[in-house]
Amino acid sequence: MSARRLLLSELRNVARSRWLLVYGLLLLGLTDLLFRFGGSGPRVVLSLTNVVLALVPLVGLVLGTMHIYQAREFIELMLAQPIGRRTLFGSLYGGLTLPLAATYALGVGLPLAWHGGFSGAAAAGIILLGAGVALTFVFTAIAFAIALHIQERAAGLGAAIITWLLTTVVYDGLVLLGVVVLSDWPVEMPALIATMLNPVDLGRVLLLLQFDISALAGYTGAVFERFFHGGTAMLVASAALLLWIVVPLGIGLRRFERRDW
Repeated sequence: MSARRLLLSELRNVARSRWLLVYGLLLLGLTDLLFRFGGSGPRVVLSLTNVVLALVPLVGLVLGTMHIYQAREFIELMLAQPIGRRTLFGSLYGGLTLPLAATYALGVGLPLAWHGGFSGAAAAGIILLGAGVALTFVFTAIAFAIALHIQERAAGLGAAIITWLLTTVVYDGLVLLGVVVLSDWPVEMPALIATMLNPVDLGRVLLLLQFDISALAGYTGAVFERFFHGGTAMLVASAALLLWIVVPLGIGLRRFERRDW
């Protein structure tokens, strides 16, 4: 089976998932309701920021880990065929991530389009879509790395949930605590590095730079904006997010190639 046919097969299988439909309808309904009751385009985009930073990583982590566990028999069958492991891994990743990213883009982008959200805050709306797609790729890659290192499904899902809690809830609090404890020393550079080490913070920076409200970006986001401005900040945050896709993917691929299925 060629790489193209394998990828198309994975895309068809994932596209039939009821969870993908639920995810898309949830995003569509939530975005539409925010426009109906939340006011103008910029206010809705700002409200959706919290959804992107919480829901997208959770969906990517949970569906990504479940995808690997549920595909074990399929993986074993494909490995018995003359198919390279890199090709199979790429098809599994692309077959899940592309539909997830497309579902997010449609679920958020369609209400933005028909409610005129792009006319009032075009740049912010585009960044919202781009950041959500990037976080989908990031956290699905992290999920693959987790599932390929932990063989038990329950333990893998637990690790995925803990990863989500750490990156979306706990991380900024720990950084702020460290800043308070080490207030007698210069901590801005370590805080900047801490921003790079959390993809959710990078997504927050990308989104909130459009609104000039660094107070809502958390401590790490505010430090990031203090060091970089305008296009430089966007470029640095985007490059760091790209690394967050490449590194977990590389870790997962290495484990996939060495694992005895």
